[in-house]
Amino acid sequence: MTPSDSGSEAEAAAEKPVPQPPSPSPDGRGGRDGAADAPRAEPSRAEPSRAETARVEADDQFAFLSRLAGGLAHEIKNPLSTMAINLALLQEDWERVAAQRSADVPLPPREQRTLKRVTTLQREVQRLETIVQDFLDFVRGAAVNRRPQNIGAIVQEVLDFVEPENDQAGVRQRTDIVFGLPLVLVDEAQIKQALLNLLINARQAMPTGGEILVRVRRVGNDAEVSITDTGIGMTPTQVERCFDVYWSNKKGGTGLGLSTTRRIVEEHGGSIHVITEQGRGTSFLVCLPLAVELTGDNRSEVQVDPTEPRTFDVEARERRLDGAGEDDERA
Repeated sequence: MTPSDSGSEAEAAAEKPVPQPPSPSPDGRGGRDGAADAPRAEPSRAEPSRAETARVEADDQFAFLSRLAGGLAHEIKNPLSTMAINLALLQEDWERVAAQRSADVPLPPREQRTLKRVTTLQREVQRLETIVQDFLDFVRGAAVNRRPQNIGAIVQEVLDFVEPENDQAGVRQRTDIVFGLPLVLVDEAQIKQALLNLLINARQAMPTGGEILVRVRRVGNDAEVSITDTGIGMTPTQVERCFDVYWSNKKGGTGLGLSTTRRIVEEHGGSIHVITEQGRGTSFLVCLPLAVELTGDNRSEVQVDPTEPRTFDVEARERRLDGAGEDDERA
């Protein structure tokens, strides 16, 4: 190779462009023409939200409970039924002995204690049977038989059912029910069960008595049922966990009432929300889609003001409702 040849090659090498890594194109795929000219890292996926994570955990928990249901039915429920039958027979024997005695000769104290213990055992067996049945009903669910129903009439029937117990507990019922709403497509028995759970929960939140305000109205294309108590309210932890399966802060509670209610509502395409303030009360809002979508003049949506102090001052809220009714009459 001559010096001149070497110089020519050096000049050619200097003029030859040095390869550069592909720069990102405007579309973000790399390469000058948008093609992927080089391996690239997969785009990072967004972390699942807390709600999504909770829902996945709830689904896994539900699947696990479902697998346990069959075993529970055989291993627990059947022996409990046998115990209940034998305790009933034992109670009959002791009552027969007591009946054979004259009215002036009561049972000896020892026999009275025995009969009392039998009664206590019967009550506890019945409680355990209820817990097991509630558990089985929850994990198995039930066939949904949806039909167009008047949600206002359903709510009123459930209120009539719980009114005697509420009276005994010193709980007064107040209502604001719009009966002329469009129908909702629901399984009547299941929705009644969901509402019953909420009403029982409201009563239990007021151990010294109080008031329950039940309101049915239309909000957009949903029928909203709100159940408000004037009880002790809920802590943030209780609000976060109240729909969890088998979680309860009540003595003797099964922890299935609210979780069952949420499952029923969501199976009907609805939603359930909690509004609470400690020391003043709690509202549960159930929203169910209307069976028909109205258009034109008949579509009258109710706008909800998120700043409204919702549901805790029962008397103030009733005054607002009464005022709205008077305005309607004047119109």
